[in-house]
Amino acid sequence: MSGREYLGEFEHIVILALLRLADRAYGVTVRQEIEARTGREVSIGAIYATLERLQAKGYVKSQFGDPTPERGGRSKRFFHVTAKGISAVNRTHRALQSMTAGLGLVRSYS
Repeated sequence: MSGREYLGEFEHIVILALLRLADRAYGVTVRQEIEARTGREVSIGAIYATLERLQAKGYVKSQFGDPTPERGGRSKRFFHVTAKGISAVNRTHRALQSMTAGLGLVRSYS
């Protein structure tokens, strides 16, 4: 990768949800955060497919938590954004700001 890649729209939303959730970010909470903030219904499959793709790109990492009785002894898989992922968010954010500047459609969000 050249370091000039931009996030796709849903990748961008997923990473922003991870950043908001911090250490509470796993599939279900990511889905809930996105639905609450965007009003957009998303499938858990779409969340996990995107998280896997972001992990393959090096933008997120995952680790398993401790097994819990509530989950039948299964562990939650927690995700967090890497430094490379934060750079991608910032790069995409700057590109979107540049594209919308002067259009009068949205105010700059810094």
